[in-house]
Amino acid sequence: MDKMLSEFIAKHQLSDAFQETASQFYVPLANTLLERIHCGESPLFVGINGCQGSGKSTMCAFIAEYLVQNFNVNVVNLSLDDFYLSKQSRNKLAEKIHPLLATRGVPGTHDIDLLSRTLLALKQGNSGVQIPAFDKAIDDVKYVTQWKYVKDQPDLVLLEGWCWGVMRQESTALTPAINRLEQTNDEQCVWRTYVNQQLVENYQPLYQLFDYWVMLAAPSFNAVFQWRLEQENKLAENSEDTNNQIMSSEQIRQFIQYFQRLTEHGLVTLPQQMNYLLLLDYDRQVKQVVIGD
Repeated sequence: MDKMLSEFIAKHQLSDAFQETASQFYVPLANTLLERIHCGESPLFVGINGCQGSGKSTMCAFIAEYLVQNFNVNVVNLSLDDFYLSKQSRNKLAEKIHPLLATRGVPGTHDIDLLSRTLLALKQGNSGVQIPAFDKAIDDVKYVTQWKYVKDQPDLVLLEGWCWGVMRQESTALTPAINRLEQTNDEQCVWRTYVNQQLVENYQPLYQLFDYWVMLAAPSFNAVFQWRLEQENKLAENSEDTNNQIMSSEQIRQFIQYFQRLTEHGLVTLPQQMNYLLLLDYDRQVKQVVIGD
């Protein structure tokens, strides 16, 4: 365990503080999921919610590695980000519905049909399932030759996403703009109404496939900028493409406004629905865990 953890920390360029977080919070969560698998809930579908930069991808990667290495569990680790529509498809959507839909992020900018087909294939225990991949550095879908391939039937499917699990807002909540992006670019509420509709029609039905829910809850939306900046800097360090579209701090400040509405809505509405809730402080450290049913 110690060797695996130290190697994981080095591989993902994490601080030594991760060792305590993993041992105290992530290992118990992984063991809980293992128990459910042993009770016959296989493949077990786990949905993970967390705002940008909250550490959900790292947590999922650790859980997967821990279960694979120690218990030979076949884990499929998915990110909602890998199901973003191509740049060309988003541009077409922007022309047809609203210009803000050219920017990846909100519900409606994912290839929901591909996501649905993928989840259903995994739920049925199919083998030979292809998993798409999205390159944020170039803001586009990777070539199919770079997609992952699930050879064997999964025991556990993890799907993490910043808006995954979030339910629609009441229509009356859409009217007041919550930031400058909405005030300036969505005066008639077309964009946010479309996003809300997508949640109802295409995302919420897929939530029913999931057996267990986890949330990394930020203390507030104010934490997102710093966390997202750290994420972008890490992306820049690992990108080999000189033509990448890594964002500056000001671009990040603009970009996170796309996520603000549903992030804040999720922080209010999701915690009471979670099976395993990790409450974070502004340093992204877990300060409390609340375990539900």
